[in-house]
Amino acid sequence: MSALVAVLALGWTNEASADPRPNCPPMLDHTLPRLQDEQPQSLCQYVGKVVLAVNTASACGYTPQYEGLQKLHRRYAARGLVVTGFPSDDFRQEPKGNRAIAEQCFDVYGVRFPMFAKSGVVGQTANPFFAALARETGEVPQWNFHKYLIDRQGRAVASFPGAVDSLDRRLTGRIEQLLETR
Repeated sequence: MSALVAVLALGWTNEASADPRPNCPPMLDHTLPRLQDEQPQSLCQYVGKVVLAVNTASACGYTPQYEGLQKLHRRYAARGLVVTGFPSDDFRQEPKGNRAIAEQCFDVYGVRFPMFAKSGVVGQTANPFFAALARETGEVPQWNFHKYLIDRQGRAVASFPGAVDSLDRRLTGRIEQLLETR
């Protein structure tokens, strides 16, 4: 059984809901389709968590960062980190459709963190979540694997370009700092 089939069979999700929760901060008050089945997924489920949002691509030199993102997910999930992936073809390096992206993420890279359906992350085609991240941080992704950190209060507090590896100490140090803050 492929990892994608296993993920679908297990209903891999965190409380999928299209209805925002009370007290959901504006940054997380978005509903986007999941990668594996395009079912609506509310980001409000991550209220109180530290969220790492990353725009991804399967034909990029940074694609191996999926492995580091999965390590971050495994290392810090119990402490409240949620890694989230947002495939995009804005930089012409994600030609695949959602099913092929899901197979690569789940089967090749062993991704088990939440992945969302392919969407825009820059300019007029940016999904509403990435548009809000860019507004709040003042930084728009210039390339794939741009990383945004959102604190437990739902504020975008840091931004890292794609060249910053998933396990770079600048990123992990900031994650650890945010996880310590309640």
